[in-house]
Amino acid sequence: MKTRRLGPNGPEVSAIGLGCMGMASFYGQPSDEAQATAVIHRALDLGLTFFDTAEMYGPHTNEIQVGTALKDRRDKAFVATKFGIGYNADRTALAVDGSPANVRRAIEGRLKRLGMDHVDLYY
Repeated sequence: MKTRRLGPNGPEVSAIGLGCMGMASFYGQPSDEAQATAVIHRALDLGLTFFDTAEMYGPHTNEIQVGTALKDRRDKAFVATKFGIGYNADRTALAVDGSPANVRRAIEGRLKRLGMDHVDLYY
């Protein structure tokens, strides 16, 4: 797998990444844990290192899927996630909140759901 440097001084990541949104939502029925883990493990075996998730995928379930799959392979993966866009309280519409308080709240929840002590890119 070809790699690219992320930014002028950043880490080397696979030139192709895996956007994990479809495992949890938006494209039919969500994948179960075994399916999601198999896809992520196969991606790693093929040399992919860049994995992208978000709080609103599922919502929340994709982060759990990604974290479970990477539990024993975290050192092989570059994990990116997003903040600022999610569902409103009753999940009927999208809401945008880029406030500092929400950025902190969101990363704390993500780390817990991912089972990780850090993410590599938070945007």
